[in-house]
Amino acid sequence: MSTVAISGAGSGLGRTLALKYSANSYKVFLLGRDDTKLHLVQSEIIEQGGLAEVILCDVQEPASVSIAFQQIGELDVFINNAAIGIFGPVEDYTIEDIDKTLNTNVKGSILCVQSALPLIRASEGRILTIISTAGLRGKVHESIYCASKFAVKGFTESLQKEWENDPIAITAVYMGGMNTPFWDNSSHVADPSGLKGPEVVAEQIFNEDDGRGEIIIDQ
Repeated sequence: MSTVAISGAGSGLGRTLALKYSANSYKVFLLGRDDTKLHLVQSEIIEQGGLAEVILCDVQEPASVSIAFQQIGELDVFINNAAIGIFGPVEDYTIEDIDKTLNTNVKGSILCVQSALPLIRASEGRILTIISTAGLRGKVHESIYCASKFAVKGFTESLQKEWENDPIAITAVYMGGMNTPFWDNSSHVADPSGLKGPEVVAEQIFNEDDGRGEIIIDQ
């Protein structure tokens, strides 16, 4: 059975990707900080006849990331999905806002790829980084979030060059806003119900997960 690990798997796109890969005969490793949410996703997968394991992981903490991936024996796909968004005018960001965004979105991405890499090399597998259109262009009141996603874009493209002669692949995934809990603590998007559902995005990601350089859902 093929295996996939997904960071930020407790809700939103991470949860939907977990259900999608599970429905297509993948064993899923659910990584995240919220034990309750992760176990709810695990229960959904088990009810549908799938296999899933919960692994607590704070992507901001090197030890937490290292220990999380040590619990995974074999891995074919890692989806680097965990991210946060804090929005508003640049003058309103606190040092805590900046640190939390960069530590989660940038540092967390790097730490997870480093820890996943030995497993991915062993299986000649694939890594997907969920970047979003915020990694393609600047947006009003998203300066720090865009900065973090531009960084992840550069990280991903650099690894594509670094590994171009290796039997492993890393794919950049670009999509716009979705109707997920991502916006729950923000007034940045007044009515997320008008956005596309994560099911549409997860479907395209799964269908195009073949080691290509980019999966473009929105530009």
